[in-house]
Amino acid sequence: MDMLAFARGPGLHWSLTILFVGVFWRLTGILLLRRSPDYSVARISGWWTGALRLIALRSWPRREFSATTSFPTLIGYLFHIGLAVIVFGLQQHILLIRSLTGLSWPNLPSGLVNLTAGVTAASMLALLIRRMTNPVLRLLSNFDDYFSWLVAFLPVATGMLAVAHLGARYETLLALHMLSAELLFVWFPFGKLMHASLIFLSRGTSGALLTRKGAAI
Repeated sequence: MDMLAFARGPGLHWSLTILFVGVFWRLTGILLLRRSPDYSVARISGWWTGALRLIALRSWPRREFSATTSFPTLIGYLFHIGLAVIVFGLQQHILLIRSLTGLSWPNLPSGLVNLTAGVTAASMLALLIRRMTNPVLRLLSNFDDYFSWLVAFLPVATGMLAVAHLGARYETLLALHMLSAELLFVWFPFGKLMHASLIFLSRGTSGALLTRKGAAI
């Protein structure tokens, strides 16, 4: 079995299985954690409004920290939105999703997706440079931070090379692109990329608990 056939067949199916089982396992483990009973009287009712409010408020840095955090936050949004546009806007990706799930939707123009891929790659490189040059971030960063960045960056880079037919035969580039995406699927539940599945859950839980206590958020 050649590399492309493996990437399209067993590699894709096993990586998706690990992705969904791993995410389900992590989320189930978190939701089933034992919690101490709270016997206090709720000072404010409507915990869900507090959950939604904290999710919205923490989606952008507080004014007191905007001078130092606005730029990395903006770059982070460019990176995440760009990935979403690439994954769900490219025609080839939509066809793959349809073959797996039966779901389909109109694709975006290829030129727009290609431009978005370039912006996404540039924003990811900017975040990496900031992590490596900022003394505090460099001290706090570990293997997980750098490896998670790498497995997120490789599908973007190999996809751009495949579209441009640069570096190798198209079939080889396509296989490398698919294998890099499958590596991301496999790593996702076990590394810091899992924050994509936990960020709103954790923020919402904090908002609900703070609202119950009557704390200002």
